[in-house]
Amino acid sequence: VIWENKTGLQDGLPHLIYISREKQPKHPHHYKAGALNVLARVSGLMTNAPYMLNVDCDMFVNNPKVALHAMCLLLSPNSEKEIAYAQFPQVFYDGLKDDPYANQFVICYEYLGRGIAGLQGPLYGGTGCFHRRKVIYSLSPNNVDPVNEKLIESILLNFGSSTELINSATKVLKGKTNTVANLRNSIHAANQVSSSSYEYGTSWGTTVGWRYGSTTEDIHTGLMIHKRGWRSIFCTPDPPAFLGCAPSGGPAAATQMKRWTTGLLEILFSKSCPLLATLFGMLQFRQCLAYLWILTWGMRPVFELCYAALPAYCIITNSHFLPKVRANLNPPISLIYSITIFVIYNISTLSEYLRAGESIQAWWNNQRMSRINTVNAWLFGFLSIILKLLGISETIFEVTQKDQSNDDANDVEAGRFTFDGSPISSQWQPPPRDGHGSGLGEVFCSVYLVICFWPFLKGLVEKGRHGIPLSTIWKSAALALFFVHLCKRTTMD
Repeated sequence: VIWENKTGLQDGLPHLIYISREKQPKHPHHYKAGALNVLARVSGLMTNAPYMLNVDCDMFVNNPKVALHAMCLLLSPNSEKEIAYAQFPQVFYDGLKDDPYANQFVICYEYLGRGIAGLQGPLYGGTGCFHRRKVIYSLSPNNVDPVNEKLIESILLNFGSSTELINSATKVLKGKTNTVANLRNSIHAANQVSSSSYEYGTSWGTTVGWRYGSTTEDIHTGLMIHKRGWRSIFCTPDPPAFLGCAPSGGPAAATQMKRWTTGLLEILFSKSCPLLATLFGMLQFRQCLAYLWILTWGMRPVFELCYAALPAYCIITNSHFLPKVRANLNPPISLIYSITIFVIYNISTLSEYLRAGESIQAWWNNQRMSRINTVNAWLFGFLSIILKLLGISETIFEVTQKDQSNDDANDVEAGRFTFDGSPISSQWQPPPRDGHGSGLGEVFCSVYLVICFWPFLKGLVEKGRHGIPLSTIWKSAALALFFVHLCKRTTMD
């Protein structure tokens, strides 16, 4: 206890408490979700406030009225038995111009966030969120008024062995608040509930508190809250409520994307799947579709990798998958359909960025990074979850490195790709199959992919941290040659 407000004055300084939880090698600490559960238990003993604010360590309060904005929503007449949490969008204070790594998510919050907010409410984003304590304690909206005493007793049975924590949780679940007379009297109990072994034999992380079992504990926890029938609310004040620090380089952004992909697939292939939450819980169907759309992001690498390899395969084997334009003939209608879909999609996405005040360069950077992330970071996340499902390895929580240096915005190298640790075939193409070899469509698709991956092409000739390590180049070359060999084997067969 660093500072204790013993005067009880409403306009006095709030309590200031520092918490460092115990970690033992033989006891899983469950990363961020485990830390949040420790904070929930300790704060339940120290203050037992009915609302909790969750903010990441790299974020700060940018709007001094943020608590007022949240409380206006959470204290409205009907929100007590409807609204579980108030989510603020993530906004970054050190974002590079035109979002070169596509990690600022402006369009995601502008359209996806607001769209889902019109259903059962926004997804829990892991930071910038005001929670009701009784919701974190697993209370359902239909048990708020009137209070179900038997249900409360059954919940408290799995809270652990701390009598002080059970007493404080009882008051919260019954809608009562209490003021702790002396914070220092709670230190012994706080040490007990924050120990590494306290959660054994309890429901913390399974039905109570932040949920374990996924490296995206925020999405998992929000899904379980919505499953119980709660709604959430999206709050977008001006100026933004919180400002955070975005990953500053390519490897850091890729690490974050890989962890998210792994966590999303862990939820999709678990008992917490949104389909089960709709069938056996109170998750609304359209909210279920929104969750599924996000959770299946990790499945995209399988299909996109095939699409990316298909044009190269066709050029190597002198075959085609798109309709060809013959001499003196109009383009086939199927080719016109393909071109029309491609043009409409790009115009539509570009208009979204322009309406949001973003530049054309930012639009292109996000389109390019969508291709790069899908067949790189997302692919490794997909492979990681496959290994877990097969029982070969376990997923780990990889912390995203965020450089908070003030020099990045003025750095001439800001936005350039950095790397951690294209073969040319000299043989002629085989004869075209069925008289129709590869054509303009396959060439365009291959060129488009090369443009998307241009930073990697530059990395082949760059030196230092902007160049691809030689060992990686040799491994990539071996894989490319193996792909060419497989393509030629198919033509020989």
